[in-house]
Amino acid sequence: MEENRRNPDALLLLAQAEEEKKSPEGKLKIFLGAAPGVGKTFSMLQEAMIKKNQGIDVLVGLAETHGRHDTGLVLAGLEILPKKNIEYKGQTLQEFDLDGAILRKPQLILVDEAAHTNAPHCRHTKRWQDIQELLDRGINVYTTLNIQHLESLNDVVQQITGIRVRETLPDSVLEQAEIELVDLPPDDLLKRLAEGKIYFKEQAKLAIQHFFKKSNLTALRELALRTVAEQVNMDVMTERKFQSVQETWPTAEKLLICVGPGEGSAKLIRSGKRLANNLHADWMAVYVDAQKLGITQQQRDSVSQNLRLAEQLGAETLFVGGDDLVTEILRVARERNVTKIVISKQTKSSWKSRLKGSLVDQLVRYSDEIDIYVIRAAEDVLLKPTVMESTEIKVKSSWSTYGIALLVIAACTGIDFMIHPYFAVSNVIMVYLLGLVVVAGFGRYGPSLFASIVSVLSLSFFFVPTSIFDFSSSDTQYLFTFFVMLIVGGVISYLTIKVRQQAERSRQREKRTYAILALTRQLASHRGLNALLEIATRQIAEVFDSEVLAILPREGLLHIEAGFPALTQLEEKDLSVARWTFDMGQTAGKGTNTLPHSDAIYFPLLGVKGTVGVLRVKPLENSKLFDADQMATLKAFVNQTALTVEVDRLQNA
Repeated sequence: MEENRRNPDALLLLAQAEEEKKSPEGKLKIFLGAAPGVGKTFSMLQEAMIKKNQGIDVLVGLAETHGRHDTGLVLAGLEILPKKNIEYKGQTLQEFDLDGAILRKPQLILVDEAAHTNAPHCRHTKRWQDIQELLDRGINVYTTLNIQHLESLNDVVQQITGIRVRETLPDSVLEQAEIELVDLPPDDLLKRLAEGKIYFKEQAKLAIQHFFKKSNLTALRELALRTVAEQVNMDVMTERKFQSVQETWPTAEKLLICVGPGEGSAKLIRSGKRLANNLHADWMAVYVDAQKLGITQQQRDSVSQNLRLAEQLGAETLFVGGDDLVTEILRVARERNVTKIVISKQTKSSWKSRLKGSLVDQLVRYSDEIDIYVIRAAEDVLLKPTVMESTEIKVKSSWSTYGIALLVIAACTGIDFMIHPYFAVSNVIMVYLLGLVVVAGFGRYGPSLFASIVSVLSLSFFFVPTSIFDFSSSDTQYLFTFFVMLIVGGVISYLTIKVRQQAERSRQREKRTYAILALTRQLASHRGLNALLEIATRQIAEVFDSEVLAILPREGLLHIEAGFPALTQLEEKDLSVARWTFDMGQTAGKGTNTLPHSDAIYFPLLGVKGTVGVLRVKPLENSKLFDADQMATLKAFVNQTALTVEVDRLQNA
């Protein structure tokens, strides 16, 4: 009995499964195929017809027949939702009517081609986001997907077919769904193509020459089968836990993906996702900010996009700062019990990496028990500077800095003229070294090296009896002194810049910590909803250089309760974004995948008992996007504000 008794973990999983069954969220079923034409839409419609005959309310939100007669016959027996017309650049585009589907609210809705990109000005950028909203509103959804549209397989499909698929769907959507594989052998699929059952004959000829090669179809079929097999394996493992199967389990694998700017990191993230799936491991994507003062805005935006991609694929993301990449990566890995580190291979190296060893070499050398996986990055990224190539901060020097350096050395020379009759040459050298320390304090390599050279030349010309350039002289003891002065100038400059780096990072961390602490203290010392919201909006606006509005529900409608700078009304389109954010409890607006054309970001104020309001943050600089570090801090402000609003309401209830 002891051996057959379920352990606490199995009981917890069982309880979670029961909760999911009671969840008001809809269920998703994906009809997955290896390529167009295998019969996904036809199979989906057939099953929908069976559900309809069982008395279930079925609605066809969108189904693409592509002129196929058999598919059209099945579709004719189902209720079809009219498409939504969208005017764009003088053309009328027809798209899935999400609002019409929500208003109709069937038990089951069919939405074909989940990876499709919606027309501009739709609520969501992608159709899978429409599907997600339907699920969140408790509507069951059937949809279709070709394996080449899966985000984690995007680069693999490109290698197989030579075609870059632009429309992709996050793996997290597939992971929450029931999957039905619609399979057709490549020979049968090619026969259907030749008969004109997939494309018209002219299109079919082109397709056979490019995408519909038998080798491509065979490889895509294997990818589809493997994907379904992995999903089934996960279900089997869950069932084993339910049944308390007694067997020895090793320590769980955990992966760390080293992320930087550029498309190479996007490929790295997808590879890491596939590796994590194969190992059934948790994984995380980490960006080490070792040169924040020198990274460009374009690179910073690229890092944010890569981290968002990792989040979409199900990774935990982390943004850390530090002076040394290797030290910070290994510190995070050991703190999080990581067993494998995945990093891109560098085909080009600098002279520093040749001396110290590349980043990969150093990780292999110091990782000890942690495995290192090296993956080739995209070729176009290797020509661009990335965070993985250097840990130095590149600081530009102005001509005025060189002028100040020259004046400092001139002042040192004047002092040396005064003391030279009374002191030895070694004391004169010390004055020049003092000048080098002063110049190095500016934290610029160029002026420091310039000052070192001018000091050596001045010492040689004015104070050394025989010049170092006079090789006939037997007195060459000062050669060593001159070289030491050059080295000291460089070392002092290097150490000064490192100290300034650390001071800047400490200042930024202190600023963020103080801002959150100040907000918490002010909110704790005031009462009344309006006063609390005014404090929160003003504090967030000042820290993030933005316009901030607090939008809360009142009598069933959303109203602006506070703002900084003060704003009494919003346009209808802004209120609709706020309403969607409030209803769905998800972030929307600028920099997100939901309504990205908006000029502001909308954060839901999530309390314990649901959404209590919306916070609208609009950067004063319209082109500005918050990076990952700023977003993390901003979310901390939003969470604190939400908690305060909920506590105030509970006290006044």
